[in-house]
Amino acid sequence: MELEGITSEIIGAAITVHGALGPGLLESVYEECLVYELHSRRMACQRQVRVPVTYRGRRLETELVMDLLVEEAVVVELKAVERLLAIHEAQLLSYLKLSGYKVGLLINFNVPVLKQGLKRMVN
Repeated sequence: MELEGITSEIIGAAITVHGALGPGLLESVYEECLVYELHSRRMACQRQVRVPVTYRGRRLETELVMDLLVEEAVVVELKAVERLLAIHEAQLLSYLKLSGYKVGLLINFNVPVLKQGLKRMVN
């Protein structure tokens, strides 16, 4: 499946989860439900994927943790916040840069209509 198709499926799954649960829950609840929904659509999905950080040629002990990696191609960062901020976008862009993946979705479930909480980003 190509990247556009993968992101469309992820967004569809997120809309299904948001439609069932609505806003106001913890990020971890949305994550678990989204993973369930993606698996029901026969999509490969990994949770809490560790990304090594290298500084000046030295691998640090600290690692970053991406919320989801779908189909070994799209990084998904989930939020349940009042509104998305520039720091959330920077976080996703950093994950893309350090992991080598090209496309990411930033999804905020704490909105009345999920379309208001979606941002697709490309590195």
